[in-house]
Amino acid sequence: MRALPDAGTTRASVLPLQAENLVFRAGGRTLLDVSGLTIAAGGPTLILGPNGAGKSLLLRLLHGLITPASGQLRYSGQGLDKAVRRRQAMVFQRPVLLRRSVAANVDYALKVHGMPRIARRERVAALLAMGDLAARANQPARTLSGGEQQRLAVVRAISTAPDILYMDEPTSSLDPGATQAIESLLRRVAAAGTKIVMVTHDIGQARRLAAEIVFVHGGRIVEQTPVDRFFDEPVSQPARQFLAGGLVL
Repeated sequence: MRALPDAGTTRASVLPLQAENLVFRAGGRTLLDVSGLTIAAGGPTLILGPNGAGKSLLLRLLHGLITPASGQLRYSGQGLDKAVRRRQAMVFQRPVLLRRSVAANVDYALKVHGMPRIARRERVAALLAMGDLAARANQPARTLSGGEQQRLAVVRAISTAPDILYMDEPTSSLDPGATQAIESLLRRVAAAGTKIVMVTHDIGQARRLAAEIVFVHGGRIVEQTPVDRFFDEPVSQPARQFLAGGLVL
């Protein structure tokens, strides 16, 4: 597969991302309370934690899909405005694809961002080649296999070369071969400079992909540390229990 295509523009990054005293409430309960979190440029940040810890909720708050009750979220010192939103993308656990061809799904994303038709044609071809989907270009996107749909979701998300790509357990329903293909694609995306912030329940995947780990427990971030240190010497009791396969209460 080809290297990550360039969007053709030079611009300053919206990173670092900083969250301060970020609180989300629903139904009279505090579901997430983040006193501080900084996500800087570099290798992938993977978010781990037990079920119900608030991992996906944190991802949606950072991406701006839901609004916190209080706190600040700043990208390179500025708020989450329209310009910043256009510099990030998200891939969900289940791909959300248009009722169009594979190529048209990517072309539509580029068109929305104002890329001229001639430039779009070349970039669509490069992105589909990168995702090993060139032979499926004219096929209806929703008839692809699960792994192919997720690869299409990824290349469509990176079509405009976002600074940050958020991912919520993108391989949870895939077989090992399809998971390997997605991970290989994500390594190239990260190597090209896009910051990946990804929720996973798979400890092995975190070992393979992460540069750092954010560990969430009870709606709070209890640990943020380089991946090797996290797996060798986790500093929090919940993280130690999680890695040992025990119940995290």
